Amino acid sequence: MIENEPLDAGLGGDDDDDFDVTEEFDAQLPEQRYLDRELSWLAFNQRVLELAEDPAVPALERANFLAIFASNLDEFFMVRVAGLKRRILTGLAVPTNVGRAPADALADISTEAHRLQLRHADVWMNEVRPALAESGIELVKYDSLSDDDKTTIYDYFHAQVFPVLMPLAVDPAHPFPYISGLSLNLAIRIRNARTGRQEFARLKVPAMLPRFVPLPSLDGRLRYMSMEDVISTHLDDLFPGMEVLDHHAFRLTRNEDVVIEEDESENLIQALEAELLRRRFGPPIRLEITDDMDDVTLDLLLKELEITAQEVYRLTGPLDLRGLFDLGRIDRPDLRYKPHVPTTHLAFQPGDNNERPDIFGAIRKNDVLVHHPYESFATSVQAFLEHAAKDPHVLAIKQTLYRTSGDSPIVEALINAAEAGKQVLALVEIKARFDEAANIVWARKLEKAGVHVVYGLVGLKTHCKLAHVIREENGVLRSYSHIGTGNYNPKTSRIYEDFGLFTADDQVGRDLTRLFNELSGYAIEKKFKRLLVAPLHLRKGLLRLIEKERQNALAGKKARVRIKVNSMVDEQIIDALYRASQAGVSVEVWVRGICSLRPGVEGMSEKIIVRSILGRYLEHSRIFSFENDGDPITYIGSADMMHRNLDRRVEALVKVVAPAHLKELRDLFDLAMSDGTSSWHLGADGEWVRHSLDAEGKALVDIQDRTMTNVQRRRRARAVR
Repeated sequence: MIENEPLDAGLGGDDDDDFDVTEEFDAQLPEQRYLDRELSWLAFNQRVLELAEDPAVPALERANFLAIFASNLDEFFMVRVAGLKRRILTGLAVPTNVGRAPADALADISTEAHRLQLRHADVWMNEVRPALAESGIELVKYDSLSDDDKTTIYDYFHAQVFPVLMPLAVDPAHPFPYISGLSLNLAIRIRNARTGRQEFARLKVPAMLPRFVPLPSLDGRLRYMSMEDVISTHLDDLFPGMEVLDHHAFRLTRNEDVVIEEDESENLIQALEAELLRRRFGPPIRLEITDDMDDVTLDLLLKELEITAQEVYRLTGPLDLRGLFDLGRIDRPDLRYKPHVPTTHLAFQPGDNNERPDIFGAIRKNDVLVHHPYESFATSVQAFLEHAAKDPHVLAIKQTLYRTSGDSPIVEALINAAEAGKQVLALVEIKARFDEAANIVWARKLEKAGVHVVYGLVGLKTHCKLAHVIREENGVLRSYSHIGTGNYNPKTSRIYEDFGLFTADDQVGRDLTRLFNELSGYAIEKKFKRLLVAPLHLRKGLLRLIEKERQNALAGKKARVRIKVNSMVDEQIIDALYRASQAGVSVEVWVRGICSLRPGVEGMSEKIIVRSILGRYLEHSRIFSFENDGDPITYIGSADMMHRNLDRRVEALVKVVAPAHLKELRDLFDLAMSDGTSSWHLGADGEWVRHSLDAEGKALVDIQDRTMTNVQRRRRARAVR
C-alpha cells in the first residue's frame, strides 16, 4: 500500500549530502529575524490575562484565567528565569536566541514581568472581584463583618487554624527561618511589652488550609474571607503579651528546575529523589510583597533572603492568586462556560441493540481519529487499554507514560494486564517536569505488579505518546496501535485539546515494535515507514517536507505548509519556513504559546501568518500538513518546534492517510485561520492583537464551541441514519 512506502528515500538515514541548503540561504536572511523566546512566553501569558479581562467571559471563568496566569508565571520563574540565573552564576551563559546577553535578558524579563503582575493584580481588584460581587460572590474584609460574623471567624480560627500555625521568632537565639518556595507568609513586627524591644516573626500560611474561608451566606450571597486575613486578624492570640506593630504578606519563588547528571547515576530514581530534595532549597529568584510593606521589613527580607531589589514585585491586593482555583468548587453554572458533553466517537459507539462496542473490530475496519475532549477519552483510549487488559487473545501491551496519575484507570489497566499473565511494558518518563515525585510512586506500583518498567534513554526524555497491543487472531499476531498528541491522563484529557490515531496497519505495528525494542534497549532505530521519530530524523524529515514545498512553489505547483504546535522556537525550522515564504509558499502557523517566528516581514515572511487560540480548552495537539502539489502529506504527534523536542527527546509523529481524517484536519485548520474566528494575530513587530469582535461588535466564532457542535452534529446524523 502507498501509505507503507517510505516518505522519502534516506529520510531517516545519514545519507543527507543532497540536502544542505541551509547555510546557502541563511546569509540572505536578516539577522534580527527571531522574536525573543522569553518575552514571547510572557506575551502568551498576557493572552491568558486578556481572557480574564474580557467581560464577555463568565465571571468564574475569568477568575480561573487569573489563577492560570499566576500558575504559569510561577513555572516561568522556577524554570526559565532560574535557568538564566544559573547559567550566569556558573559562567556558562550564552546569548539568547536574539543575541541578548543573559543579564540583559533578565532585565528585559523583569521589566515585562513587573508590568504584567501589576496588570494581573489590577484586573483582580478592579474588574473580576467586582464582577463576582455583582453576581453574588463576595470576598470580604474583617472590618466589614457583623459581630456575629466576627464571632464565627473567631471560632473557626481557634478550632481549625490556630492549632496548626507555627510562628517563628527571629532573634539572636533564633536565626532567620528557611522560606520554602511558593509558600505564602506573614512578616510580623512585634514589640516586647516588658523591654520595649522590637522583634520580627515569620508565620507561614499552611498550604493544607483552604485559601478562602466561607462565611454564612447573607441574602443569598456567598461570602468568603482569605485565609491570610483570617490569620492576621487574630495575631494577638498568637503573640500574647506582645504588641503587634505591623504585618505584611510575602511570597518567595525559588529555582525548582531539576538537573540530573544521568551518566553518573546508576539508579535514575535514586538520583531523582535526591534532586527533588535539593529542589526545596533552591536559590531565591523572586520576592512578591504587598504594596503596603514598610522599608524596615523589606530591608530585612532582602538581607536575609539575599535577593536584589530587581527581584522584588510589590503588588496591590492578595498575593498568590493561584488560590482562585479554589473558587472552582462553587456551584454556579451560570457563571461558567456552557458545559460541553464529550461524545463517543462514531466508530466506538454501541451497536443497534446497545451491545458492547467491538473496539478491535472497529480499528481493524478503518483507522480511527479521535479528537479530545470533544470525543471522549474514556470511551476511546481508556476503553482500548481496558479491553486489551481483559481480552484473553491479547498477549502483550506496550505503552509510554509521560504524565498521568497514580489513581489513573490507565495504570490500573496495565496492572490488571500484568496480573492476568500478559507481557506488559511501560516506558515511564519520571523526569516529566514537576510530576517527578508522583511518577516515581506509580512507577514502583507498576513494578510490584509485574509490569516491565523502563525509564527511557540516558540523556533523552521520552515524550512520545504511544500504545501498542499485540493480539492473537486465528493463529496470527496482529498489531493495534495508538499514537497521540497528548498524555495518557484521564484528568487532563477533559481540558486538553488533543488528537489520537488508532490503527491496525501492519506497518505502524512494525514501526512501534522496533521503536519500543529500541527504547527498552540501547539505541533509537533510524528508519521507520509511517513514523517520524526524534531525535535522529524528525528534524530532517520536516526540513525535507518544507523544502519540497519550496521547490514546488518555484516550479509553479501547489504549495502550502500548515503547522499547529504549542511552541515555535527552533531556528532551523523557522529559517526553512522563511525560505519557503520567499519562494511563494503559503505558510500558516497555529501556535498556543511561544513563537520566535516573525511573520509578515517584507522580503522575508510576507507569505507567513501566525494565529493563536486560547479558550476553555488548552490547545495541545500538534499537526504538520504539506500540500505536496495536491496530494497532502499530514502528520500528527507529540513534538513541538523546540530544540529540546527535536534534539533531546524521543518524539513520534504518525502519518495520517485516511481521506476523511485529512479532511477533518484541513477543515479544522481552515476554521482556525479564518478571519471570522476569534484568535490572536501576530504582527511583524512581535505584538499579538486579539480579534474577537467583527466590525459591528458581534462576537467572532469560538472554534472550540464550533468544533463541539460539529462533533455532536456528526453523531446525530448517524443516529438518524
